[in-house]
Amino acid sequence: MAAVDSFYLLYHEVARSCSSYMETLALVGAWYTARKSIGLLCDCYSLIRLYFIPRLVRRTDLSKQYGKWAIITGGTDGIGKAYAEELASRGMNIILISRNREKLENVTQAIMKTYQVEAAFIVADFSKGREVYLPIQKTLSGIEIGILVNNVGAFYDYPQYFTKIPEEKLWDIININITAASMMVHMVLPRMVTRRKGAIVNISSASCCKPTPQVAAYSASKAYLDHFSRALQYEYASKGIFVQSLTPFLVATNKTTYHGFLYQNRWVAPSPETYAYHAVSTLGVSARTTGYWFHSIQFLVARYMPEWLWVWVTQNVNTSLRQKALSRTSVLSCGKELKS
Repeated sequence: MAAVDSFYLLYHEVARSCSSYMETLALVGAWYTARKSIGLLCDCYSLIRLYFIPRLVRRTDLSKQYGKWAIITGGTDGIGKAYAEELASRGMNIILISRNREKLENVTQAIMKTYQVEAAFIVADFSKGREVYLPIQKTLSGIEIGILVNNVGAFYDYPQYFTKIPEEKLWDIININITAASMMVHMVLPRMVTRRKGAIVNISSASCCKPTPQVAAYSASKAYLDHFSRALQYEYASKGIFVQSLTPFLVATNKTTYHGFLYQNRWVAPSPETYAYHAVSTLGVSARTTGYWFHSIQFLVARYMPEWLWVWVTQNVNTSLRQKALSRTSVLSCGKELKS
């Protein structure tokens, strides 16, 4: 009988302890759920504030807010060209910087004719390194630069393992993706600070949010741009400068045609024009954004995704894309051999 009483006493003590632990765990679970729910609501509000409310209000006069001229690097194709056209449609004068003179002349003439603004261009190959910046600086002296868009970038021909990347391509990624943005900001920022107004847009990539296999050097260079932009925003926001990091997912440009079915889905991969329209509307509103509403949903999912799952998904997707690209290259090579 004494043994039974001892058992019941022990049982009640254990039950009381477990009850206390369960209450604590329930409180922790409720706090965690509330925190995540509030975070999700805030993210939904940000999505509406960024991409839907601006459509209901009058467009901001960008030239009055930041300055008369906008510089766009890599502005002859894709996102850069579309961004330049969107800024021109809002009354900004445009300076394009790229390496292809013929494309620069064509795009500059088209912008002047279509949007009735001033436009100019500078021929510069950012892959050449330090030598290209002094001529750019001399050309820009005395011009009121209101917005700088660092869009120029180097990418892999297709996803590939790091040791397979040619050394020349790695230098291009460093000189174009990292050095060009840093030097252009260093060039125009002092005059913006003096005027206490200006905007800098650095176009990064969603691949910066987590390690992305088979585009290691590229994603690392874009992570640099993202952190660089965010740090500059903290440094210079009080001086009237707005610095934005754009982190888009897939946009349907000539550089992304190897993505196959993803490239053809216009929700997943908007046209450069659609992307630029949405991205420019976030200028002055969000210092870090994907620039496009559906990409923001993707970024939200990626942010809450465990790193191992992100790595597994991107590894498999990039492996598939690499194999398709190599197969296509092999077929084209065989075709050329047959013709010869």
